[in-house]
Amino acid sequence: MRSQNKATIVFFPLVILTLLLWFLYRSLFSFPVWFDETIGKAIFFGLPVWLYLSVGEGKSILDTFSPSKLKTGLLLGITVGGVFGFVFSLLSIIQSGGVVQAVNLFESNRFWYEFALAIFTAFWETLLFYSFIMTVIREKFENWSITKHVLLTATIFLIFHIPNTLLRYDVSLILPQLFTLLLFAIGQGFLFYSRRNAYALVLSHAIWGMVLLVHAGF
Repeated sequence: MRSQNKATIVFFPLVILTLLLWFLYRSLFSFPVWFDETIGKAIFFGLPVWLYLSVGEGKSILDTFSPSKLKTGLLLGITVGGVFGFVFSLLSIIQSGGVVQAVNLFESNRFWYEFALAIFTAFWETLLFYSFIMTVIREKFENWSITKHVLLTATIFLIFHIPNTLLRYDVSLILPQLFTLLLFAIGQGFLFYSRRNAYALVLSHAIWGMVLLVHAGF
């Protein structure tokens, strides 16, 4: 019980410190994307979770990556990601005037390179925002509604993504991009709330990212 109380006390300061360090890192350094999504996020997203686990009761966090959930999570992730991909592809076809072009994506080395990066991104972000932050929020505010849990998690997710959005997009695209990220985070939040399966979020997140990449001109 004492370790749980200690972990509860350090939760929000740890999240705020992680946010400030991430903002500082994104402001001062400009490393390649592969470095940010692998080593960078391992340090700034993975290390805080490890620190929290070292002072608290982390069973509920680790349980989201339980090996027993792997098969179910991967199947669910493919389903959710596939539905999103189909809908987005259909909208893209309609927007382009009904033009369909065949592209051998799976034969492209760049496709698999980008997919590997997408998996790394999805893993670290799922670990921090859902397995860690949303799990602790649910435990700290157990009397809250599911909507409040999801919205608070999605808001934290969005705040963390502001630096990257400001760096990558034109001013006119910033608000639409942030709105899209917010909707995505809310959807992932409800999925996590219902299943508590991190594997499903990792795969659906990776597929979501690849669909956007392909239709943005891959």
